[in-house]
Amino acid sequence: MPSPLNIVCRLLPARCISAIVGISIALATGIIMGTPPSQPDAPQADSPQGTIRSTVQLVVVPVTVKAPNGDLVAGISREEFRVFEDGVEQQISSFSSDASPISAVLLVDDDMYTKPAEEVQKSLESMAGGFSALDEVAVAKFDAFYTPVLDFTMDKDQLSTELKKLTLNSSTPGVGSDPMTSGPTINNHPAPGTDIPGQGATRGLPTKRIDDAIHAAAEALRGRDPQQRKVIFIVSDGLNARNNTYSYEDTLRLLLSSDISVYAVGVDAAILNRVKSVLARYAHATGGDIFYAARGAALSDIYSNAAERARYQYTIGYVPAGTDRAQNYHAIEVRVRRPGLSLLARDGYYLVAPQ
Repeated sequence: MPSPLNIVCRLLPARCISAIVGISIALATGIIMGTPPSQPDAPQADSPQGTIRSTVQLVVVPVTVKAPNGDLVAGISREEFRVFEDGVEQQISSFSSDASPISAVLLVDDDMYTKPAEEVQKSLESMAGGFSALDEVAVAKFDAFYTPVLDFTMDKDQLSTELKKLTLNSSTPGVGSDPMTSGPTINNHPAPGTDIPGQGATRGLPTKRIDDAIHAAAEALRGRDPQQRKVIFIVSDGLNARNNTYSYEDTLRLLLSSDISVYAVGVDAAILNRVKSVLARYAHATGGDIFYAARGAALSDIYSNAAERARYQYTIGYVPAGTDRAQNYHAIEVRVRRPGLSLLARDGYYLVAPQ
């Protein structure tokens, strides 16, 4: 006769789980991802009350803790963290501060002005240096379309070779960010209404689609090994077209339901538009981070720093209690009792992933 509960759930360290929120977790023999909650079985003939099937929803929240100077903070205990879902404090079921292997998509802007494009071009090969032998990395570039360059690989020599061969397009020489040769400018950037080759027609509106590019990268990541921490590293100036196929909300929903964090490196216009940058919005909402490079020489250090932050995070797990499970979206807030620290964690999660 079946046991009243035939799904045995035990909590594993963070490097062994990267559970998608709201997805059933069956751990009798391992983690089974991406399956809908089981429905109750029909009553058995020898059991008046039938067999009970149950699922356990484990919400996993990677958290980065930073000191006032921006350095990562180690040594924080489980008891110092508090986690809230929809304003209701939750009991922490699992906790880890171990480093986790990464599944990453390196997403590079292929439609920048000449000077920033040249600086990013020179730094591409150094991107490989931030990854370990346990990480798997894919490479893609984007303008109006998402273009895969390299499928997921753990071969760092192959990754370095492909990054070295990658060639970025840029605006027509002499029409980039050089104020001596471009049209009317404000702070060395084209004034509103100025035509920008490669950046839009007559009104100077950008044609590249950041929302669509991040959405495509998320689609590539969502089915990867759940034991890997899933990350998108995007390098861009943050200029985004208005006619993306997927909206910011559509893309954010996919990221949150797939447990993917965005780490952004903002160059050129993204530095001037820090407050309104779509790059910053994605990074903050998904528990990632954003870095700015005013000079090309800083890019190599930033790549390593971003990869380190994605790998070395605290991981908090909890089983939701006291919240309305009829709602699809649930807000998350993480706090730490130690004063003077700042936290990066995703804003929430969806029970049902987009189709």
